[in-house]
Amino acid sequence: MRHSIIKSFIGGVALASAVFAITVIPAQASQAVGVSSSMVDLTAAAESAVNSVVYIKVTMNPKQQQMEYFSPFDDFFGDFFGFGNGQRRKQQVETPKRKASGSGVIISADGYIVTNNHVVQDADEILVKLNDKKEYKGRIIGTDKTTDLALIKVEADGLPAIPIGDSDKLKLGEWVLAVGNPFNLTSTVTAGIVSAKSRSLNANDVESFIQTDAAINAGNSGGALVNAKGELVGINAMLYSQTGSFSGYGFAIPTTIMNKVVDDLKRYGTVQRALLGISGSDLTKYIDDQKDKGKADGDVDYGTNEGVIVLEVPVDGAAAAAGIEEKDVITAVDGKAVHSMAELQEILATHRPGDNVTLTFLRNKKQYSKQVTLRNIQGTTDKVSDVDPNSLGVALKPLTSDQKRELALNNGLMVISVKEGKMKDAGITKGLIIIEVNDRKMTSTDDFDEVVKAANASKDPVLWIKAKTQSGLPKSFAVDLSTDEKK
Repeated sequence: MRHSIIKSFIGGVALASAVFAITVIPAQASQAVGVSSSMVDLTAAAESAVNSVVYIKVTMNPKQQQMEYFSPFDDFFGDFFGFGNGQRRKQQVETPKRKASGSGVIISADGYIVTNNHVVQDADEILVKLNDKKEYKGRIIGTDKTTDLALIKVEADGLPAIPIGDSDKLKLGEWVLAVGNPFNLTSTVTAGIVSAKSRSLNANDVESFIQTDAAINAGNSGGALVNAKGELVGINAMLYSQTGSFSGYGFAIPTTIMNKVVDDLKRYGTVQRALLGISGSDLTKYIDDQKDKGKADGDVDYGTNEGVIVLEVPVDGAAAAAGIEEKDVITAVDGKAVHSMAELQEILATHRPGDNVTLTFLRNKKQYSKQVTLRNIQGTTDKVSDVDPNSLGVALKPLTSDQKRELALNNGLMVISVKEGKMKDAGITKGLIIIEVNDRKMTSTDDFDEVVKAANASKDPVLWIKAKTQSGLPKSFAVDLSTDEKK
């Protein structure tokens, strides 16, 4: 019997019932299988950690959205009366006010808190409640969808910050605690062991999860994974389940990745992602795939069974500049062994563009080492600055229903004000109606904000704008978001 597996983010509010099966092992049996009678005391770690983990309640205000719908009567009446033709229709609707919740971890006494991006990414209001029931308003310092991390801040001093440990030092079988607020049950602690490290679930662009069997459920998102010393070693992010609730394994983002993301969000407002400039795969997976396609053992003999095989080397990337080639097998970075793509991503996630790393790799079964200067997504070693859409120099407003009817448009943002900035430099004027940006239809100011942020973090930081004048004349503009400023 096959079961569908659900990879579930664990923010939000949910209610669930559960049946627990308990197996009692007699003392004689436990001794027979070598179970130690001594237990790890986790009480001090638990009592300390619950004070550093907060409950986060987020509110998403109503928003205007354009929705497509299909009337079941269109086909019948369209054919009968000669109109409609079964086409999809568009309607402006207001989404309801929504609330959700998750967890966060206090990492500094002056109010910095780490959580998951998916907990706060759509929040209009953030309420943070401490274990002592004190409440604060939170504000977002920065978010990173690529790693599913976010940094928020409350205005307070003397908060119980958790000591941060080194997730690299975790060992398989080591006891850990998951601390959070599952199902709105605040200050909940569960215990388990580290089941695996450097797990990849293909949920985020950059991931190297710590796998644990400590119970993690809805509402645990952003909570703490803590070692027996009470040190933070991971941020709880996901569960792996056949039901959507905990059924064996949870996953946490290691502090090796978290530390770099937090530092970048504080210093730059956005994460400085260092890229090696390759497409690759776990060598073991690649070999298995090739054998499934009928390749003989001799055709997939690379001199090792572990590492990352390079499958593509873009000509403008860091790896190409250093002479890395397709079918090279990366086995170490700066002397640290690399067994999988997840481990390679975790190492790179601790670096910034411009950093030099030494790659150890096999080519035709011979070992080589080369120094590589890592680059950003735009192919340079510059730091990428965050772009506030408001800094572009325009104020925008969605078209009203009357304006859409008068202008015969289905969507658009009207430029209601222009000041000095990149938009004005590109020729944008007051009264212009922006229809599309980078092939995305503009129905709300959120659409524009999201496109700007995505373009700024892309290889081609340009806004390609399609617009119309109020007289119906089509216009096109290109707004270059890149800057000569070096950080």
